Amino acid sequence: MNESERIKELQSYNLLKGSKEKILDELVEIASLVCNVPISLITLVGKDTQNFLVHRGLSITQTSRKDSFCRHTLHQPEEILIVPDSLKDERFKNNVLVKGDPHIRFYAGAPLETPNGNVLGTLCVIDTKPKKISENQKKALKILAKKAMDHLNDQKMIHLQKQQIESHSDNLLKLTDEIPGMIYQCKMTEEGEMSFHFISKGLELLSPEITREQVYKDPHLIFTLIHEEDLPRVQKKIQKSFENLRLWEHEFRIINKENTIEWRKVKAIPQKQNDNSVIWYGFIQDYTKEKAYQNKMEKLAFDISHVLRKPVATLLSLTSILENHTMDAQEINEYNGYIKQVSEELDAFTKELYRTYADGRDTPKSVPDEKVTIY
Repeated sequence: MNESERIKELQSYNLLKGSKEKILDELVEIASLVCNVPISLITLVGKDTQNFLVHRGLSITQTSRKDSFCRHTLHQPEEILIVPDSLKDERFKNNVLVKGDPHIRFYAGAPLETPNGNVLGTLCVIDTKPKKISENQKKALKILAKKAMDHLNDQKMIHLQKQQIESHSDNLLKLTDEIPGMIYQCKMTEEGEMSFHFISKGLELLSPEITREQVYKDPHLIFTLIHEEDLPRVQKKIQKSFENLRLWEHEFRIINKENTIEWRKVKAIPQKQNDNSVIWYGFIQDYTKEKAYQNKMEKLAFDISHVLRKPVATLLSLTSILENHTMDAQEINEYNGYIKQVSEELDAFTKELYRTYADGRDTPKSVPDEKVTIY
Protein backbone atom coordinates (compact mmCIF):
# COMPACT_ATOMS: atom_id res chain seq x y z
CA MET A 1 0.00 0.00 0.00
CA ASN A 2 1.23 3.47 -0.92
CA GLU A 3 0.16 5.64 2.03
CA SER A 4 0.54 8.95 0.19
CA GLU A 5 -1.70 7.65 -2.62
CA ARG A 6 -4.23 6.40 -0.05
CA ILE A 7 -4.37 9.80 1.67
CA LYS A 8 -4.70 11.52 -1.70
CA GLU A 9 -7.63 9.27 -2.63
CA LEU A 10 -9.26 9.81 0.78
CA GLN A 11 -9.12 13.57 0.20
CA SER A 12 -10.66 13.13 -3.26
CA TYR A 13 -13.92 11.98 -1.65
CA ASN A 14 -14.43 15.46 -0.21
CA LEU A 15 -15.77 14.11 3.09
CA LEU A 16 -16.02 15.64 6.58
CA LYS A 17 -17.84 18.75 5.35
CA GLY A 18 -20.33 18.65 8.19
CA SER A 19 -23.21 17.20 6.19
CA LYS A 20 -24.91 14.28 7.90
CA GLU A 21 -26.42 11.75 5.51
CA LYS A 22 -29.42 9.66 6.49
CA ILE A 23 -28.37 6.54 4.58
CA LEU A 24 -25.06 6.32 6.46
CA ASP A 25 -26.84 6.86 9.79
CA GLU A 26 -29.17 4.00 8.93
CA LEU A 27 -26.31 1.68 7.99
CA VAL A 28 -24.52 2.11 11.33
CA GLU A 29 -27.82 1.72 13.18
CA ILE A 30 -28.39 -1.59 11.39
CA ALA A 31 -24.83 -2.64 12.32
CA SER A 32 -25.55 -1.93 16.01
CA LEU A 33 -28.81 -3.92 15.85
CA VAL A 34 -27.28 -6.87 13.99
CA CYS A 35 -24.33 -7.19 16.37
CA ASN A 36 -26.23 -6.08 19.50
CA VAL A 37 -23.69 -3.41 20.49
CA PRO A 38 -24.12 0.15 21.82
CA ILE A 39 -21.57 1.82 19.54
CA SER A 40 -21.18 1.81 15.74
CA LEU A 41 -19.11 4.10 13.53
CA ILE A 42 -17.98 4.89 10.03
CA THR A 43 -14.36 5.95 10.40
CA LEU A 44 -11.88 7.64 8.09
CA VAL A 45 -8.18 7.15 8.85
CA GLY A 46 -6.21 10.24 7.88
CA LYS A 47 -2.54 11.10 8.11
CA ASP A 48 -2.53 11.93 11.83
CA THR A 49 -6.11 11.51 12.97
CA GLN A 50 -9.04 9.16 12.77
CA ASN A 51 -12.31 10.94 12.09
CA PHE A 52 -15.82 9.60 12.59
CA LEU A 53 -17.93 10.35 9.52
CA VAL A 54 -20.93 8.83 11.30
CA HIS A 55 -21.09 7.88 14.96
CA ARG A 56 -23.77 6.16 17.02
CA GLY A 57 -23.44 5.78 20.80
CA LEU A 58 -20.30 7.89 20.98
CA SER A 59 -20.05 11.66 21.49
CA ILE A 60 -16.49 12.24 20.27
CA THR A 61 -15.87 12.69 16.53
CA GLN A 62 -12.10 12.24 16.31
CA THR A 63 -9.14 10.39 17.85
CA SER A 64 -5.43 10.31 17.07
CA ARG A 65 -4.42 7.83 14.38
CA LYS A 66 -1.94 6.06 16.67
CA ASP A 67 -4.78 5.13 19.05
CA SER A 68 -7.04 3.97 16.24
CA PHE A 69 -8.16 0.33 16.01
CA CYS A 70 -9.14 0.92 12.40
CA ARG A 71 -5.62 1.70 11.22
CA HIS A 72 -4.85 -2.02 11.55
CA THR A 73 -7.24 -2.74 8.67
CA LEU A 74 -5.44 -0.55 6.15
CA HIS A 75 -3.22 -3.41 4.92
CA GLN A 76 -5.99 -6.03 4.95
CA PRO A 77 -8.88 -4.77 2.81
CA GLU A 78 -10.46 -8.21 2.46
CA GLU A 79 -10.60 -9.07 6.15
CA ILE A 80 -12.72 -7.95 9.08
CA LEU A 81 -10.65 -7.01 12.10
CA ILE A 82 -12.09 -8.77 15.16
CA VAL A 83 -10.92 -7.97 18.70
CA PRO A 84 -13.00 -10.12 21.12
CA ASP A 85 -11.29 -8.70 24.24
CA SER A 86 -8.91 -5.77 23.94
CA LEU A 87 -7.37 -6.42 27.39
CA LYS A 88 -6.12 -9.79 26.13
CA ASP A 89 -4.73 -8.36 22.86
CA GLU A 90 -1.12 -7.13 22.99
CA ARG A 91 -1.86 -4.53 20.31
CA PHE A 92 -4.57 -2.80 22.31
CA LYS A 93 -4.39 -3.57 26.01
CA ASN A 94 -2.52 -0.33 26.77
CA ASN A 95 -4.48 1.79 24.28
CA VAL A 96 -5.89 5.00 25.80
CA LEU A 97 -9.31 4.17 24.30
CA VAL A 98 -9.23 0.87 26.18
CA LYS A 99 -7.88 2.15 29.48
CA GLY A 100 -9.98 5.26 29.34
CA ASP A 101 -13.20 6.50 27.75
CA PRO A 102 -14.94 4.88 25.87
CA HIS A 103 -13.35 1.73 27.43
CA ILE A 104 -13.34 -0.39 24.31
CA ARG A 105 -13.31 -4.15 25.02
CA PHE A 106 -14.86 -5.54 21.84
CA TYR A 107 -14.20 -4.27 18.31
CA ALA A 108 -15.15 -5.52 14.85
CA GLY A 109 -14.36 -3.41 11.76
CA ALA A 110 -15.10 -4.09 8.09
CA PRO A 111 -12.75 -2.10 5.77
CA LEU A 112 -14.11 0.58 3.42
CA GLU A 113 -12.20 -0.36 0.27
CA THR A 114 -12.10 1.93 -2.78
CA PRO A 115 -12.16 0.65 -6.38
CA ASN A 116 -8.38 1.30 -6.40
CA GLY A 117 -7.85 -1.08 -3.47
CA ASN A 118 -7.18 1.59 -0.84
CA VAL A 119 -8.85 1.43 2.59
CA LEU A 120 -10.33 4.74 3.73
CA GLY A 121 -11.44 3.48 7.15
CA THR A 122 -14.04 1.04 8.45
CA LEU A 123 -17.63 0.47 9.31
CA CYS A 124 -17.12 -0.82 12.83
CA VAL A 125 -19.04 -1.88 15.93
CA ILE A 126 -17.81 -1.49 19.53
CA ASP A 127 -18.82 -2.76 22.95
CA THR A 128 -17.59 -2.01 26.46
CA LYS A 129 -17.51 -5.71 27.34
CA PRO A 130 -15.87 -8.74 25.70
CA LYS A 131 -17.89 -10.26 22.91
CA LYS A 132 -17.94 -12.71 20.01
CA ILE A 133 -19.97 -12.44 16.82
CA SER A 134 -21.17 -15.13 14.44
CA GLU A 135 -20.15 -15.69 10.83
CA ASN A 136 -23.49 -14.30 9.69
CA GLN A 137 -22.90 -11.14 11.70
CA LYS A 138 -19.46 -10.79 10.14
CA LYS A 139 -21.01 -11.23 6.71
CA ALA A 140 -23.61 -8.58 7.55
CA LEU A 141 -20.86 -6.13 8.55
CA LYS A 142 -19.11 -6.72 5.21
CA ILE A 143 -22.34 -6.09 3.31
CA LEU A 144 -23.04 -2.90 5.27
CA ALA A 145 -19.46 -1.69 4.69
CA LYS A 146 -19.85 -2.31 0.97
CA LYS A 147 -23.15 -0.43 0.92
CA ALA A 148 -21.49 2.49 2.73
CA MET A 149 -18.60 2.46 0.25
CA ASP A 150 -20.99 2.31 -2.71
CA HIS A 151 -22.74 5.39 -1.37
CA LEU A 152 -19.44 7.24 -0.89
CA ASN A 153 -18.39 6.33 -4.44
CA ASP A 154 -21.71 7.59 -5.79
CA GLN A 155 -21.33 10.86 -3.88
CA LYS A 156 -17.78 11.25 -5.15
CA MET A 157 -18.96 10.78 -8.72
CA ILE A 158 -21.77 13.30 -8.23
CA HIS A 159 -19.29 15.78 -6.73
CA LEU A 160 -16.88 15.36 -9.66
CA GLN A 161 -19.67 15.72 -12.19
CA LYS A 162 -20.90 18.84 -10.41
CA GLN A 163 -17.40 20.29 -10.54
CA GLN A 164 -17.16 19.52 -14.26
CA ILE A 165 -20.56 21.06 -14.92
CA GLU A 166 -19.63 24.18 -12.97
CA SER A 167 -16.32 24.38 -14.83
CA HIS A 168 -18.03 24.00 -18.21
CA SER A 169 -20.67 26.49 -17.13
CA ASP A 170 -18.01 29.04 -16.13
CA ASN A 171 -16.20 28.58 -19.44
CA LEU A 172 -19.45 28.89 -21.39
CA LEU A 173 -20.38 32.02 -19.46
CA LYS A 174 -17.00 33.58 -20.28
CA LEU A 175 -17.48 32.75 -23.96
CA THR A 176 -21.04 34.08 -24.10
CA ASP A 177 -19.99 37.28 -22.33
CA GLU A 178 -17.51 37.96 -25.14
CA ILE A 179 -20.13 37.58 -27.88
CA PRO A 180 -21.32 40.99 -29.20
CA GLY A 181 -24.94 40.39 -28.33
CA MET A 182 -27.24 39.14 -25.60
CA ILE A 183 -27.73 35.37 -25.35
CA TYR A 184 -30.64 34.28 -23.20
CA GLN A 185 -32.90 31.43 -22.18
CA CYS A 186 -36.45 32.48 -21.34
CA LYS A 187 -39.47 30.47 -20.21
CA MET A 188 -43.17 31.32 -20.43
CA THR A 189 -46.01 29.31 -18.88
CA GLU A 190 -49.54 28.85 -20.25
CA GLU A 191 -50.63 31.57 -17.84
CA GLY A 192 -48.13 34.00 -19.38
CA GLU A 193 -45.65 34.02 -16.49
CA MET A 194 -42.12 34.63 -17.72
CA SER A 195 -38.73 33.81 -16.22
CA PHE A 196 -35.14 34.01 -17.43
CA HIS A 197 -32.89 31.02 -16.75
CA PHE A 198 -29.81 32.55 -18.37
CA ILE A 199 -28.76 36.02 -19.55
CA SER A 200 -25.31 36.88 -20.91
CA LYS A 201 -23.40 40.06 -20.26
CA GLY A 202 -24.80 41.36 -23.54
CA LEU A 203 -27.80 42.61 -21.56
CA GLU A 204 -25.84 45.88 -21.61
CA LEU A 205 -26.95 46.19 -25.24
CA LEU A 206 -30.44 46.88 -23.98
CA SER A 207 -29.54 48.85 -20.89
CA PRO A 208 -26.28 49.23 -18.92
CA GLU A 209 -28.31 50.38 -15.91
CA ILE A 210 -30.16 47.06 -15.42
CA THR A 211 -28.31 44.02 -14.06
CA ARG A 212 -28.87 40.34 -14.76
CA GLU A 213 -29.84 39.78 -11.13
CA GLN A 214 -32.61 42.37 -11.43
CA VAL A 215 -34.02 40.73 -14.56
CA TYR A 216 -33.87 37.27 -12.96
CA LYS A 217 -35.91 38.69 -10.11
CA ASP A 218 -38.32 40.71 -12.31
CA PRO A 219 -38.35 39.45 -15.96
CA HIS A 220 -40.76 42.17 -17.09
CA LEU A 221 -38.01 44.78 -16.67
CA ILE A 222 -36.92 43.74 -20.16
CA PHE A 223 -40.14 45.10 -21.65
CA THR A 224 -39.59 48.52 -20.08
CA LEU A 225 -36.55 48.96 -22.34
CA ILE A 226 -38.51 48.55 -25.59
CA HIS A 227 -39.90 51.61 -27.37
CA GLU A 228 -43.54 52.01 -26.38
CA GLU A 229 -44.70 52.01 -30.02
CA ASP A 230 -42.94 48.68 -30.69
CA LEU A 231 -43.87 46.93 -27.44
CA PRO A 232 -47.33 45.67 -28.54
CA ARG A 233 -45.83 44.10 -31.67
CA VAL A 234 -43.06 42.42 -29.68
CA GLN A 235 -45.56 40.96 -27.21
CA LYS A 236 -47.77 39.78 -30.08
CA LYS A 237 -44.80 38.06 -31.73
CA ILE A 238 -43.93 36.30 -28.47
CA GLN A 239 -47.48 35.02 -28.06
CA LYS A 240 -47.60 33.86 -31.68
CA SER A 241 -44.31 31.97 -31.29
CA PHE A 242 -45.65 30.41 -28.09
CA GLU A 243 -48.68 29.12 -29.97
CA ASN A 244 -47.15 27.93 -33.25
CA LEU A 245 -43.63 27.08 -31.94
CA ARG A 246 -41.99 28.80 -34.88
CA LEU A 247 -38.80 30.82 -34.94
CA TRP A 248 -39.32 34.20 -33.30
CA GLU A 249 -37.53 36.90 -35.28
CA HIS A 250 -38.27 40.58 -34.87
CA GLU A 251 -36.78 44.07 -34.96
CA PHE A 252 -37.60 46.71 -32.36
CA ARG A 253 -36.40 50.05 -31.10
CA ILE A 254 -34.97 51.06 -27.75
CA ILE A 255 -34.16 54.48 -26.33
CA ASN A 256 -30.58 54.58 -25.01
CA LYS A 257 -29.22 56.65 -22.13
CA GLU A 258 -28.45 59.52 -24.55
CA ASN A 259 -32.18 59.52 -25.32
CA THR A 260 -31.59 58.53 -28.93
CA ILE A 261 -33.25 55.66 -30.75
CA GLU A 262 -31.34 52.49 -31.57
CA TRP A 263 -32.48 49.26 -33.21
CA ARG A 264 -32.20 45.73 -31.86
CA LYS A 265 -32.92 42.41 -33.59
CA VAL A 266 -34.06 39.30 -31.73
CA LYS A 267 -34.01 35.71 -32.97
CA ALA A 268 -35.16 32.84 -30.76
CA ILE A 269 -35.96 29.15 -31.16
CA PRO A 270 -38.96 27.93 -29.09
CA GLN A 271 -39.13 24.51 -27.45
CA LYS A 272 -42.25 23.16 -25.77
CA GLN A 273 -41.90 21.50 -22.35
CA ASN A 274 -43.85 18.65 -20.75
CA ASP A 275 -45.82 21.11 -18.62
CA ASN A 276 -46.91 22.96 -21.81
CA SER A 277 -44.63 25.88 -21.06
CA VAL A 278 -42.25 27.11 -23.77
CA ILE A 279 -38.55 27.87 -23.48
CA TRP A 280 -36.85 30.17 -26.01
CA TYR A 281 -33.15 29.95 -26.73
CA GLY A 282 -32.43 33.34 -28.19
CA PHE A 283 -30.00 36.04 -29.24
CA ILE A 284 -30.40 39.84 -29.36
CA GLN A 285 -27.97 41.94 -31.40
CA ASP A 286 -27.41 45.60 -32.20
CA TYR A 287 -29.18 46.25 -35.50
CA THR A 288 -28.79 50.04 -35.68
CA LYS A 289 -26.20 50.21 -38.49
CA GLU A 290 -27.87 47.48 -40.49
CA LYS A 291 -31.23 49.24 -40.13
CA ALA A 292 -29.76 52.54 -41.30
CA TYR A 293 -28.16 50.82 -44.28
CA GLN A 294 -31.43 49.05 -45.06
CA ASN A 295 -33.26 52.39 -45.00
CA LYS A 296 -30.67 53.93 -47.33
CA MET A 297 -30.97 51.04 -49.74
CA GLU A 298 -34.74 51.36 -49.75
CA LYS A 299 -34.42 55.08 -50.50
CA LEU A 300 -31.95 54.36 -53.29
CA ALA A 301 -34.25 51.74 -54.74
CA PHE A 302 -36.95 54.41 -54.82
CA ASP A 303 -34.57 56.94 -56.36
CA ILE A 304 -33.42 54.47 -58.99
CA SER A 305 -36.99 53.86 -60.08
CA HIS A 306 -38.08 57.54 -59.88
CA VAL A 307 -35.13 59.95 -59.85
CA LEU A 308 -33.27 58.19 -62.65
CA ARG A 309 -36.36 58.07 -64.83
CA LYS A 310 -36.13 61.76 -65.76
CA PRO A 311 -32.46 61.90 -66.98
CA VAL A 312 -32.76 58.58 -68.76
CA ALA A 313 -35.92 59.75 -70.53
CA THR A 314 -34.14 63.01 -71.44
CA LEU A 315 -31.17 61.14 -72.91
CA LEU A 316 -33.43 58.91 -74.93
CA SER A 317 -35.28 61.95 -76.26
CA LEU A 318 -32.04 63.74 -77.17
CA THR A 319 -30.55 60.72 -78.95
CA SER A 320 -33.82 60.31 -80.88
CA ILE A 321 -33.66 63.94 -82.05
CA LEU A 322 -30.01 63.53 -83.10
CA GLU A 323 -30.83 60.42 -85.06
CA ASN A 324 -33.81 61.89 -86.90
CA HIS A 325 -32.78 65.49 -87.65
CA THR A 326 -30.06 67.11 -89.67
CA MET A 327 -28.34 69.81 -87.55
CA ASP A 328 -25.68 72.40 -88.07
CA ALA A 329 -22.63 72.70 -85.78
CA GLN A 330 -24.28 75.23 -83.45
CA GLU A 331 -27.30 72.96 -82.84
CA ILE A 332 -25.07 69.94 -82.31
CA ASN A 333 -23.04 71.85 -79.67
CA GLU A 334 -26.26 72.93 -77.98
CA TYR A 335 -27.57 69.36 -77.78
CA ASN A 336 -24.15 68.15 -76.69
CA GLY A 337 -24.40 70.55 -73.72
CA TYR A 338 -27.76 69.06 -72.76
CA ILE A 339 -26.30 65.56 -72.92
CA LYS A 340 -23.29 66.60 -70.84
CA GLN A 341 -25.52 68.14 -68.17
CA VAL A 342 -27.66 65.02 -67.92
CA SER A 343 -24.56 62.80 -67.85
CA GLU A 344 -23.11 64.80 -64.95
CA GLU A 345 -26.37 64.35 -63.04
CA LEU A 346 -26.17 60.60 -63.63
CA ASP A 347 -22.48 60.58 -62.60
CA ALA A 348 -23.26 62.34 -59.30
CA PHE A 349 -26.10 59.98 -58.61
CA THR A 350 -24.02 56.84 -59.25
CA LYS A 351 -21.29 58.18 -56.92
CA GLU A 352 -23.91 58.56 -54.20
CA LEU A 353 -24.99 54.98 -54.83
CA TYR A 354 -21.38 53.85 -54.45
CA ARG A 355 -20.93 55.74 -51.17
CA THR A 356 -24.07 54.23 -49.72
CA TYR A 357 -23.01 50.74 -50.76
CA ALA A 358 -19.53 51.30 -49.31
CA ASP A 359 -20.99 52.52 -45.98
CA GLY A 360 -23.00 49.33 -45.65
CA ARG A 361 -20.18 47.02 -46.73
CA ASP A 362 -17.44 48.66 -44.59
CA THR A 363 -15.30 49.10 -47.71
CA PRO A 364 -13.06 52.09 -48.59
CA LYS A 365 -15.24 55.08 -49.32
CA SER A 366 -13.09 56.68 -52.01
CA VAL A 367 -15.07 57.22 -55.17
CA PRO A 368 -13.45 57.27 -58.62
CA ASP A 369 -13.35 60.70 -60.19
CA GLU A 370 -13.81 59.52 -63.77
CA LYS A 371 -16.36 61.49 -65.68
CA VAL A 372 -18.57 60.17 -68.38
CA THR A 373 -17.18 61.33 -71.65
CA ILE A 374 -19.63 62.13 -74.40
CA TYR A 375 -18.33 61.62 -77.90
